[in-house]
Amino acid sequence: MTEQKTVRDFDPRGLILDYGEVLCARPTAERIERMAVIFGITPSHFIHLCERNRREYDQGDLNAEQYWFSFADEAGLGLRADQIPLLRDWDVEMWSDTNSLMIDWLKSVHQSGLRTTLLSNMPGDMIARVRDSFSWISHFDRIVFSYEEHLTKPQAAIYARCIEKLGTSPEQTLFVDDRDVNVRAAQGLGIQAIRFESVRQLRAQLVEPRFPILPVLPVTTPHSYGSGVG
Repeated sequence: MTEQKTVRDFDPRGLILDYGEVLCARPTAERIERMAVIFGITPSHFIHLCERNRREYDQGDLNAEQYWFSFADEAGLGLRADQIPLLRDWDVEMWSDTNSLMIDWLKSVHQSGLRTTLLSNMPGDMIARVRDSFSWISHFDRIVFSYEEHLTKPQAAIYARCIEKLGTSPEQTLFVDDRDVNVRAAQGLGIQAIRFESVRQLRAQLVEPRFPILPVLPVTTPHSYGSGVG
């Protein structure tokens, strides 16, 4: 586990949230496996190829057809044109299970008067799903998608664009993202940033700097055997 940098006590005016594995749940093993089967590779190999080849797609330099064909070509794998629509649908489904506790926190923060921005490395197909299907998008004052900006995290320019649209200073802004490289890039620009690992961990790290709105944890009972949503 990466050591967390403590967020200083500050006067927050804005919140920037990532989408993948922050507002949405981590993709299930079953959904990853069914995509890997199309290429005849293991799920771990599929994830590795996604990690290595996703930036140009998220940045809008490749459309969906170009991305999936280049994905297959680089690995020396076969892919038919009629398989691409299925890959596109499954790719969107893989990232569509939202984290209800984080969505509730977003709503509370927005209703408190703090300005909110969604900042995500996200391709066009997923952007369409978010905008068309998720009513909670209305709780963001501004939205910054890599595909539309032709920039991706952790490039400094996309954070600057986000802060500009949000209308706050870096020191007045909290950024929450699941990737350490993105968090460190934001911190390098003076933004207060936390790497998201679980709702419980996020809440704990927001207590000391006295962030005005904390995520609410699920209520447990004596008969509950789990720790609740992480």
